[in-house]
Amino acid sequence: MTRRTRSGRRILRGVTAIAVTVLAVAGCSTSLDGSAQPATFSSGSAPTPSLDRFYGQQLHWESCDDYADQKSYGYPEDRTDCTTVTVPIDYDNPDGESAQLAVLRVRAKGDKIGSLLMNPGGPGGSGVEFMAGRGADFSETELGDRFDLIGFDPRGIGKSTPEIRCLTDAERDELRAVTLADMTPAGIAKQEQEAEDTADKCEQRMGTEYLAHVGTADVVKDLDVLRAALGDDKLNYLGYSYGTRIGATYAEEFPANVRAMVNDGAVDPAADPVEDTVEQMAGFQSVFDAFAADCAAGGECPLGDDPSQATKRFQELTRPLIDRPAPTGVGRSLTYEDAITGTVQALYSEGLWEPLHEGLAQLIRGNGDTLLRLADMYEGRDTNGHYENMNDAFTAVRCVDDPPITDQATLDRLDTEGRRAAPFADDGRGTGVGVRDECAFWPVPPTSAPHVLDVQGLPTTVVISTTNDPATPYEAGVALAKSLDARLITFEGDQHTASLEGDDCVDDAVIAYFVDLTLPDEGLTC
Repeated sequence: MTRRTRSGRRILRGVTAIAVTVLAVAGCSTSLDGSAQPATFSSGSAPTPSLDRFYGQQLHWESCDDYADQKSYGYPEDRTDCTTVTVPIDYDNPDGESAQLAVLRVRAKGDKIGSLLMNPGGPGGSGVEFMAGRGADFSETELGDRFDLIGFDPRGIGKSTPEIRCLTDAERDELRAVTLADMTPAGIAKQEQEAEDTADKCEQRMGTEYLAHVGTADVVKDLDVLRAALGDDKLNYLGYSYGTRIGATYAEEFPANVRAMVNDGAVDPAADPVEDTVEQMAGFQSVFDAFAADCAAGGECPLGDDPSQATKRFQELTRPLIDRPAPTGVGRSLTYEDAITGTVQALYSEGLWEPLHEGLAQLIRGNGDTLLRLADMYEGRDTNGHYENMNDAFTAVRCVDDPPITDQATLDRLDTEGRRAAPFADDGRGTGVGVRDECAFWPVPPTSAPHVLDVQGLPTTVVISTTNDPATPYEAGVALAKSLDARLITFEGDQHTASLEGDDCVDDAVIAYFVDLTLPDEGLTC
């Protein structure tokens, strides 16, 4: 459940270059037992006739063997099935090419209210994999009694097709091996050429028509088709991290179609991209400081027993990797960029602090194994060298979700402020010159931009924001709650997102809201 850093695999870009994300009448949907039932649309929200065949499509549920291996993920096989939902690639041309969205369902055990759709974040995160892995736990709550629990892969992501795939596995390995710490004019030119090459490859392999329609503006239209195809008159939705952008955009586009919505780990849709990025980097520094304090309190900390010196000690450990990557036992070297990537991966959750401790201790001994594994976790690389497509999807989505940052003065300010906000990830080689990223060279224009939401007719929804969230700052949740006139739950912790993670205060409030539409108390803090 993550919101990935703005520059994808360039975690904070080493803080060197971060700123551089046939007409038919309504048909049928499928009921709990797989039988056909009329598709439903809420009042005032019926699609145009040209979209009827998508809204009214009948879903054919099947085994999830080709979607997610049951032994690997542990979902309740007797109550889990999968399907695909067809959507138009271009909603202005519904008779043109279409896409298939992968969907995994854990069926309700009791008296069903409807479907509860979830998105784990990204952009690029697989909802199918998320629900396959968490569905068994979720189904043991009252949510599992009253809702079909739905994980879906947004267009281009995971098992959905066409899959966004810009780089081959070998090309992504090669990309990770390039240092981003060379801030000489030649080094900056090389980084920008690399970014342009990535954009060119994506255009060649995916085509501009498809790339123009992978953003959140189209994803929320897919979400409404999915709602109707599942047979739901109103949407029940839980979005984590980037999933809150999907939620907020859906609320703006289809407010009358919402029954209940929780946005956890919020992205502020009105945030200035520079300020948003710097705040995100400051959030990682804050959680790094919390990790360092916990590490020192436990004794034998590789960053020393004085948390105030932890950033300096971390720099001393990692900066030499720029010129001398550390060996590992898998025939690959740990680069400086991967060391930062692995560290940031661990800062998303306290559950990864122990591996980070181990990885830093190994690095003192000249070994990069654990930090490389953490970096591979973030990058979606398996032990066979195959990458999930989340990084390609992340770039493709964010490059049409927001205008690119191309103004050199803005890039320079972002580089300078970024280093100041997250000194643990500062390579020490900055010159105050920022670097353009892939979006500056993207072959299609953005389809949305930061703005203050204009939402009317939306029922009261819920926003959850964590006080020391590394990826989505607390104030972003406050801002989103205000924009949606939503009820805010504050969670005090050092992690990214909080709902259905085992905190009774948060979970009880979320479950009561979804099941009974009982709103949490004003000012609830957990």
